[in-house]
Amino acid sequence: MKYLYYPGCSLDGTAREYNQSTKSLMKGLDVELMELTDWSCCGASAAEFESRLLSLALPARNLAIAETMADDLDLLAPCSACYLNLKKVTETIRTDPAMLSTLNQILAEDGLTLTGRIHVRHLLDILSVDIGAKAIRERVTSPLSGTSIAPYYGCQCLRPYAVFDDPESPTSMNQLIEATGARIHEWDMGAKCCGASHMNTHHQAGMTLVGAILSSARSADAIVTVCPMCQMNLEGYQNSISAQNQTDLQIPILYLPQVLGMAMGISRKALQIDQNLTPAGRIFMKMGSGTIP
Repeated sequence: MKYLYYPGCSLDGTAREYNQSTKSLMKGLDVELMELTDWSCCGASAAEFESRLLSLALPARNLAIAETMADDLDLLAPCSACYLNLKKVTETIRTDPAMLSTLNQILAEDGLTLTGRIHVRHLLDILSVDIGAKAIRERVTSPLSGTSIAPYYGCQCLRPYAVFDDPESPTSMNQLIEATGARIHEWDMGAKCCGASHMNTHHQAGMTLVGAILSSARSADAIVTVCPMCQMNLEGYQNSISAQNQTDLQIPILYLPQVLGMAMGISRKALQIDQNLTPAGRIFMKMGSGTIP
């Protein structure tokens, strides 16, 4: 299998462990990734507040670059915000020819043209649909037996585009996690919002939302996510939320490729496990076949 690959800004900065673990996992699954040349910011959540046109033009540029590389390949985006922004462009131009014309006028300044042929896919979509749990299970060498994992999806990989899972009751991570030998932590917080950027603009509201998620995962050994913003919120405020709630809510927050890669025996260095803010030691202690190097 082969995909175009758009890492986005977070995976090139604060979430480099997500980028590296995704690449390492895909290599272990014999999947080739072709990173977009000269890719640029998709606008994240900020561009929409400045201008709707800007919020479409920024990801449109990356889609146009993808078309110059291989318009017959799907474009993989691990970051949920990047996926949402890229997907929004493809859905918009499909029903709005006037906007496509406007975007192409802008892209012409960069010598690019957008047609809409690229299919945008989230990493979780590709792992659960194209690769599947069976392929993961066949490569497991260090099973996560005895561990309990809480799958956390967040909002943007499932809403508003319900492409590969049910936004209200998602299950696409379950079989992938179970393929590692771990069991699923039963909870109802997997699709609840972590507050996203409101952790900065409405801090207490964000703290309350994250606190509820962490509290619901107390009996799990780790929370697994597929979104850099969710990862940052769930990891970065555990000390202050624990103090605020007068309860120890410390728990490892891992990216899905890190968990799958651990079970497949991919090294800690390749998965960038030690770059996470929350240590994953309790997972290694419970692994049925020992730890990974």
